Amino acid sequence: MPTHRLRFDVNCSILFTELPLLRRPAAAKAAGFDAVEFWWPFAEAVPPSADVDAFIDAIRAADVQLVGLNFFAGNMPGGDRGLVSLPARSAEFRENVSLVAAIGAATGCRSFNALYGNRLPDADPTGQDEVAVENLAAAAAAVAQIGGTVLVEAVSGPQPYPLRTAADAIAVLDLMRAERAVTNLAFLADLYHLTVNGDDLSKVIAEHTERVGHVQIADAPGRHEPGTGDIDLDGHLGRLEQAGYRGWVGLEYVPSGPSERSFEWLPRERRAAGADPTNEGDR
Repeated sequence: MPTHRLRFDVNCSILFTELPLLRRPAAAKAAGFDAVEFWWPFAEAVPPSADVDAFIDAIRAADVQLVGLNFFAGNMPGGDRGLVSLPARSAEFRENVSLVAAIGAATGCRSFNALYGNRLPDADPTGQDEVAVENLAAAAAAVAQIGGTVLVEAVSGPQPYPLRTAADAIAVLDLMRAERAVTNLAFLADLYHLTVNGDDLSKVIAEHTERVGHVQIADAPGRHEPGTGDIDLDGHLGRLEQAGYRGWVGLEYVPSGPSERSFEWLPRERRAAGADPTNEGDR
């Protein structure tokens, strides 16, 4: 049971999938949460404006804060993991960047995850990295206009995704700062992906907390809710807080049963953004 003060939000792209997407923010609110995040919620980089308006309206109607949004990442079920480093899809990514910034302006969202993209079998990795620098710089400039931050994430799985560890992601941030003086980039520390890829979470937290812009959690093995695996998630979140992290913690797990029941590890009084964990009811 959480003993720290960090705030939790629900990733409505992986939770409440038993409901249509536009009903999920209200379901998160009904479960006691005040904040949500999403992967890119549309099938294309630039969907019809009516679809965008409906998404924004669903966030507002549910009275929740959108605290995280992914840039368009391609066909995720088909194995895509972002467009940032894909030369042939740069124009598509740039078009999406403008829309992401507009959604951020409309909703108050200020954290935007840019999945780096898989290595291509017929492309030079150095060339892909050069494309990534250009696209990350463009994304950072666009969201900087609304005070936003671009997040860079290490990801697990079978895809040839090159950022596997915290050090891989931090190296991208360092490169962007050194080559382009871009400072509104941060590390998205997904404790599940880092664990699966072999990172020592205690070491990551000790060395990189000041670079963390957002945190996501799931237990391992299984990628289900806390308590279903072996990761000491509460302990690591406490260490993140002690190291100075004050941002959101996104619940990005596959529920082992109905979504509502997967929150039983988190007392309802701890789910609201203004929850006071010093209250005896939260212990």
